[in-house]
Amino acid sequence: MAIAVCSGSFDPVTYGHLDIISRSSKVFDKVIVAVLINSKKNSMFSVEERVELLRQATADMGNVEIDSFDGLLIDYMNKRGAHVIVRGLRAVSDFEYEMQVASINKKLDEKIETFFMMTNNQYSYLSSSIVKEVAKYKASVTDLVPPVVEEALKKKVSEQAIRNGG
Repeated sequence: MAIAVCSGSFDPVTYGHLDIISRSSKVFDKVIVAVLINSKKNSMFSVEERVELLRQATADMGNVEIDSFDGLLIDYMNKRGAHVIVRGLRAVSDFEYEMQVASINKKLDEKIETFFMMTNNQYSYLSSSIVKEVAKYKASVTDLVPPVVEEALKKKVSEQAIRNGG
């Protein structure tokens, strides 16, 4: 069974992420979408919230599992019996960074392969950071994220405004 892992922060999950996850699910027997626990990163959504949003957004993808992990991706993959890392690429600048990461992962474990997928052109500009910035100014993110994520973003932005006295 070919098991692939698609890891990231997914803060929040976008249609660009879902494009890569969906296409990967057609190539591999099982795709584990693994949310990286990074305590140094100031995330809008908690790990638990990101996992739940991903579960809801991928509910119709039968061979996709949502999980979270801390530490090295290679260690997590070995624990899960996966041998393929799936990474989405938006631009040449993504490739330079991703190539370095793929090289160190291969050095850490030669059984691990990295599978690069070009993002659909309609999502080539899209990132979680851009989505959060747009949402912060209460502009529409309807074409950028699934409805469940849009609602969660509206709620988070409202909560932050209340905390900040605005």
